[in-house]
Amino acid sequence: MPAFAEGTLDVSLAYNPGISLSESNRLGLIAERLLMNVREVASVGRRTGRAELDEHAEGVHFSEIDVDLKRSLRPREEVLADIRARLSVLPASVSVGQPIAHRLDHMLSGIRAEIALKIYGDDLDTLRNLAESLRNRLAPIAGLADLQVEKQNRIPQLSIEADHERARLYGVTPAALTRALEGMSNGHTVSQVVTAGNRRFDVVIRLSDTDRSTAGLADLLVETPSGHVPLRLVARIQDTDGPNQILRESGQRRIAVYANTDGTHDRAPIIAEIRNVLAATAWPQGYHATLEGTYQAYEDAAWRIAFLSLASLLLIFLVLQNRYRSSVLALIIMGNVPLALIGSVAALWVTGLPLSVASMMGFVTLAGISTRNGILKISRYINLALHEGACFGPELVIRGSLERLAPVLLTALSAGLALTPLLRGAGEPGREILHPVAVTIFGGLISSTLLDAVLTPALFLVFGREPLKRLSAVHASARAPAEIY
Repeated sequence: MPAFAEGTLDVSLAYNPGISLSESNRLGLIAERLLMNVREVASVGRRTGRAELDEHAEGVHFSEIDVDLKRSLRPREEVLADIRARLSVLPASVSVGQPIAHRLDHMLSGIRAEIALKIYGDDLDTLRNLAESLRNRLAPIAGLADLQVEKQNRIPQLSIEADHERARLYGVTPAALTRALEGMSNGHTVSQVVTAGNRRFDVVIRLSDTDRSTAGLADLLVETPSGHVPLRLVARIQDTDGPNQILRESGQRRIAVYANTDGTHDRAPIIAEIRNVLAATAWPQGYHATLEGTYQAYEDAAWRIAFLSLASLLLIFLVLQNRYRSSVLALIIMGNVPLALIGSVAALWVTGLPLSVASMMGFVTLAGISTRNGILKISRYINLALHEGACFGPELVIRGSLERLAPVLLTALSAGLALTPLLRGAGEPGREILHPVAVTIFGGLISSTLLDAVLTPALFLVFGREPLKRLSAVHASARAPAEIY
């Protein structure tokens, strides 16, 4: 899809996991003040962390800032570059996108970024090293912005490992030990308090924060068949570290290197350079990477549209061939399609728009319009010869072309006028999606209308004599002929 212009931004700040809520909030306030110094920013709103049961749960190290933008004479890319430069002073990984675009990116690849490079393997340390290596090699690529590695750091953890030999002596199973620890650490609901208005609150019993330390848990009494014993007698308790998160896809551990584009470079050469880097990477055995994101979705859609377009053109040819009983006439009519594509490609080049799914849909629409113009002229030539007795030659072609000039021009003019609002204000929210469609159709209408006025009559003069003779023979043998429209 074309780049969205939603009028708002979604700025993601990812600090190192393990940061406290107060420190994350302090840095978030600094980020808000930095954003408000950008003259295009009207207001900001921030969310720090997400609840555990949220669909996209995040720790307090992750903040999202919604930024409402005002109209400005500065290009959008310059505003985004200014925001990235101001936020670069923070000890955080910054990703600047848009709310709807980020949701689409997340639906496509599971990552809130346009380009997602996912590395799969077993060992987490190896995955982190490979990800950092790739990030350093991708950094020089022009056009990449917000390049970063998914936050997967080692943070302090409290490890409790059951001692199976001792637990067996005391008659405690590891499963029972785990349930006891879970209930005491995370809490256990024992009752409910009902207040006025039938409001209910759970009564939860759990250990205090001081007791959930290494020393506190070591002295914690665990129930056994022979009585209560300290936890240190049946388990090993130690302070250690471990990954803040372990993400999996298709049964494999993975880590992601992701980035956005800065909006000033075409995405195709950026993807080509990334693929070259991946091809030159020597992967350890059992490790591999995949490139996902909006560009992969674009490539899949492009192939699908190309296949369906070829199938549609084939069906159009079969319908025309059956109608005119001539492959030559069908090909002459369909010759308008490449004529229309000439103007469409030129219009995209002049306006600097990339080839997108929207512009491809413009090609499909334009193919129907240009084919209809050819049908108008060829049908008029045939009707003049069959029903008005005109002889094949330049006079027939000139007369038919002049009689169909007004309908063809009015068709192009009405379509062009209807597209005029979409040709203006390409950066305004709502118009950025249909603007490439309008540019594609408008440019194709100009080229197909001008070239069709010369090429279709000339091709009919050169190749139309024999098909017209066959149609005349069929017409003469038919009892109740009908005009071809």
